[in-house]
Formats: sequence, C-alpha cells, structure tokens
Amino acid sequence: MAAPRVLVLRAPGINCERETHHAFGLAGGAPEYVHIKKLLQDPDLLDQFKIFMVPGGFAYGDDIASGRVLANEIRRKMGARMTTFVDRGGLALGICNGFQALVKLGLLPRLGGGDLEQQVTVCHNLSNHYECRWVTLKSQPNRCCFLDDDLTLRFPAAHAEGYLLTKDADQLRILDQEGYVALSYVDENGRKTTEYPVNPNGSPAGCAGLTDVTGRVLGLMPHPDRAYLPHNMPGWSRDGLAPKGDGMVIFEAMVKAARAES
Repeated sequence: MAAPRVLVLRAPGINCERETHHAFGLAGGAPEYVHIKKLLQDPDLLDQFKIFMVPGGFAYGDDIASGRVLANEIRRKMGARMTTFVDRGGLALGICNGFQALVKLGLLPRLGGGDLEQQVTVCHNLSNHYECRWVTLKSQPNRCCFLDDDLTLRFPAAHAEGYLLTKDADQLRILDQEGYVALSYVDENGRKTTEYPVNPNGSPAGCAGLTDVTGRVLGLMPHPDRAYLPHNMPGWSRDGLAPKGDGMVIFEAMVKAARAES
C-alpha cells in the first residue's frame, strides 16, 4: 500500500515545517512541501493528499492576530474546498500557530458542521507573556478518529496566544462534554487544570487541543514536532533513550488513519 501523501504547508513566517516533514516521514507517510501561493493558485492540489498539515511558526508575522492572515487567505480562496476535503475523509492537523490558523479559519471546532465560520478564538495567555516550557497532556474521551483516549504525553509549549476563548459558558460546556476538547493540560495527578504554570495559558477546561465535529481535524498548542525523537524528550540523558519521542503518537496515528481511509 502506498504511503499516504501529506501536504506540509509552507508560508511566510512558518518555521516548523522541516521537523513536521521529517516526523511524518518517520511515521510512514509521504510528506511534501506545498507553498501557500501554489495551493491558492490551484486548490485542486488538495485532492492529491490524505493529510493537510499547518505547522507552527508565525505565519505572515502574526500580523493583526496569530494565524489570522493565513486563515483569511484560505477561507477566501478555498474555504469550500477545505470543508469538502474533510467531509470526504481527509485529515487535518494544526500545531501551535497552525492550530490558531485552523481556529480562525473555522475548521475547528466547526460545531454542527456546515460552512466555515469562526466559532471560538485563541488569545493572549493569562500570564501576559510568551510561555516556553514542557507540559503534560492527557487525551480526553473525544471525537477525534485517530487519537486514543487516556494517553499521557509530554510536549513543549511555546506560545504567547494559547488561551481558548469561547463566546459563553454554554459553548465551553459543549466543547468539554461533547468530545471537542481532545487534549488537556494535566497536573502531576493526571487531572486537567487551569493552574499556572502546569497550564501555561490558563485555558478553561485545561484545553490544549480541539477536534472538530467530524473527528478528522486536530489542533493543539504544544509541539509534538519538537518531541518526536527520543533525544527530544527531557531527561533522556538521565533516564535513557526511549524507542521514540511522545510526539510520534500523533504522527503515527494520523498516518495509520489515512491508510485505513485508502
């Protein structure tokens, strides 16, 4: 069976594409760089891929707001193409700035399905400054079709705008109780938390990542692309090298799910 093709998006300011490309390759995928200009000129390119990946960085310098310019470009020129891609079985992943872009695009959480419309946002950390630290995450019972429940993972977080802001308490309850919150920051006892610094941005429900109504889109603020190799993990020189880093869970799961769709 051919390796699932992965579109690794490139755009001005994106700076985590190399790690992401390498991780998907190690996971058994066939990653390819595609520049945003090329994709917008020929949106039909998307049909050639099983996975659409928006890496981290500072797309377009995060002018206006993090991920906003990139999200507006995609929505205006190929918004319907994105929803068709997902609804027909395509998978999508956004990490950090990529997560911010997918939220502002309206691909996450896409409550109720339908056309792209931004429903939540990601704004400044409650600490009011950039946070760069290792965090512990746990996968909650959730809709994501490729993320197992009850996984405990360690990834580094590196962001200034990671606080999930919903329009009201009812919307937050839906996200939390109906399986849209895929990953949560947890404390040393494995309980999801809003407490700083274990939760670096203060997001309610401990939200570190969201999935969508279809379960085929995942976005998260911490970086699996910086934790996919054994020597990426903290403490490896003391505890010894594991077979692989925690981040490979995400990439391998997506490739496995993409193979199953073939």
